[in-house]
Amino acid sequence: QDSSDDIEDVSLFDADDDASRRSKKSKIRHPVASFFHLFFRVSAIVVYLLCELLTSSFIACMVTIILLLSCDFWAVKNVTGRLMVGLRWWNQVDDDGRSHWVFEARKVSAQGGKTSSEAESRIFWLGLITCPMIWVIFAFSALFSFKVKWLAVVVMGVVLQGANLYGYIRCKVGSRKNLTSMATSYLGKQFLRQTMATEDQAAS
Repeated sequence: QDSSDDIEDVSLFDADDDASRRSKKSKIRHPVASFFHLFFRVSAIVVYLLCELLTSSFIACMVTIILLLSCDFWAVKNVTGRLMVGLRWWNQVDDDGRSHWVFEARKVSAQGGKTSSEAESRIFWLGLITCPMIWVIFAFSALFSFKVKWLAVVVMGVVLQGANLYGYIRCKVGSRKNLTSMATSYLGKQFLRQTMATEDQAAS
C-alpha cells in the first residue's frame, strides 16, 4: 500500500465505539497474528524468569531471549500492527540520502472498509504496553541486585519492545508535537483536578 491509501483512526482501546459496533467487532479476525503478537514477548519473559532453573548456561539463556525478542520485534513491527490495528511504521531513505521515519494509520474508505476488531485492539495494546513495563522492572531489579551480566539482556528487551511501543504511539497520535501536547494536556488536567480536590477539602 502506498502513502495515498486511506487511513483509519484506531483507538487505543476502542472505548469510543457504540454498542452496535462492538457486537460486530468483538471477534478476533486474525487469531494467528494475535497469538504470535503475545507468544514471542511472553516467551522471552518466561525464559528470563525460569532460565536459571532450567539450565546453568548463561550464554544459552541469553541467546534464546535475544532471539525471542528479535522475532517479537519483527513480527510486531511488520505483521501484527498492520493486521490487528491498521498501523505501521518504518524508515525510508529518499533520493537525497536522507533518512525519514514514516508513521501511518489505515483510513476507512468512503465505501466503508473493514475496521479493526475491538478484541484484537485490546490484545495488541495491552501486550504492547505491559511487556515493556515488565522489562523496565527487570532492568531495575538487575541493577539493584548487581546482576550485571543480565543487565545487557534486559536493556535489549527494553529497547526492542520500547521501540515498537514508541513507533505505534507515534502512529496513533501523529507527530512528536502532538505527543508532547497530549502529555502536557494530561498533566495539566491532573494538576487542576488535584488542586480542586485540595480546595474542596480545605473548604470543608
